[in-house]
Amino acid sequence: MAFIKHLVPSAHAAEIRVLAGGAMNAIWMEIKPKFEQASGHRLDSFFGTTPNLIKEATSGKSFDVGIVPVEVMQDAAARARFASGPTIDIARVGLGVAVRSGGSKPDISTPDALKATLLKANSVASIPQSATGYSIAKVFDRLGITEPMKTKMKPQPTPAQVVAVVATGEAELALFLMNVLMAPGLDVVGPFPTEVQQDVAFTAALGTETKEAAAAKALLDFLKTQDAEAVIKGKGMRPG
Repeated sequence: MAFIKHLVPSAHAAEIRVLAGGAMNAIWMEIKPKFEQASGHRLDSFFGTTPNLIKEATSGKSFDVGIVPVEVMQDAAARARFASGPTIDIARVGLGVAVRSGGSKPDISTPDALKATLLKANSVASIPQSATGYSIAKVFDRLGITEPMKTKMKPQPTPAQVVAVVATGEAELALFLMNVLMAPGLDVVGPFPTEVQQDVAFTAALGTETKEAAAAKALLDFLKTQDAEAVIKGKGMRPG
């Protein structure tokens, strides 16, 4: 395997506790076993939205590394739980729209077309209390539709639920990160127009109380290899 070229299995097999944004889950399903095989370390992963991750980071429970939306690092209490200094950008992805598989795809090619489509929709699934939700709220504000969209939103707890409620027809549109919308049961309409697009970036740093700094650093180095970046691209995100 190409991944193994980058790491020599450690004589000390560590268990690394990772805090990660929920939208990283699909990437993690490929990265985790490959890193574990190549390094000999084991990963214990906690996935969550931005508020969940802030709560977990500040709970007093130790963790070794975070790969989280930049909004987590903007919370002073959470940032204090990560090592000081620059963080390492791992991946970024833009916002998009999806419908149930086989459904008609509305026009979102321009800001005005997106605005009309959103105002026409009966229901929209997303996660308002998340980094993605905050970015979508900025787009609503720019389009001048913050108030009318409040009655259309069907808030969900996880990215998987955003997919599920649209796939089953409980909600008409899914608004979320493009990589999450590339899922069975949905047809991606497309990304938000360039003029209003908002990227969500995921950045990484070691936890201040990690006792496995070398192993955690090996994970971060691993995520910057060409092989890991190929997985990131393959899952609809952009490295760095």
